[in-house]
Amino acid sequence: MKLHITIPSPYARKCRIVVREKGLPVEEVRVDPYASDPVLLAANPIAQVPALELDDAPPLFDSPLICEWLDVHGSGPRLLPAEGPERWRVRRLEVLAAAGLEMGVKRVLELRRPETERSPSWLNRWTGNMVRVLDALEADPGLAPGLPLDMGRITAGVLATWTGFRHPDLDWSVGRPRLTALQVDLEARPSFADTRPDAA
Repeated sequence: MKLHITIPSPYARKCRIVVREKGLPVEEVRVDPYASDPVLLAANPIAQVPALELDDAPPLFDSPLICEWLDVHGSGPRLLPAEGPERWRVRRLEVLAAAGLEMGVKRVLELRRPETERSPSWLNRWTGNMVRVLDALEADPGLAPGLPLDMGRITAGVLATWTGFRHPDLDWSVGRPRLTALQVDLEARPSFADTRPDAA
């Protein structure tokens, strides 16, 4: 199996963390999505990371789909419960944190435009949405200390670290002690330490 990635991508990082947590033999292939890399295009027609090439099936793309496949096929406890109330609790937390990532990526792309072409109204919207997601995560019961690792907590931790990496002006940790504690705890895990977005 091959996982097409960029190091800074929070979506690719989430998959890379799950690969490590589930003990799967996956080769990581660095690609350039903005260059329409033909290797990546063969796995994902819209040239986005992550994309997972499987040995005996069509490739998968979109991080929630890839992570669920990895979770089912890897070893150890399920990171996304198969059914029942716990599945919906974890999925809700995962989707909430993923919404923060979506807003953050939109903010990055807007800030990359020439200053004269940026939209202050869109920047305000993306920023306000990010702040509200971070506040909602802080209040979410899924961040309670002592809970087992799951897909929601992974995604929340990825969002926190990536926000500090790409949006240091937001000071995401201020006033959010539970989210900060989760992020510190997760970043001490080998799967997180090995996949930091600022890695060379």
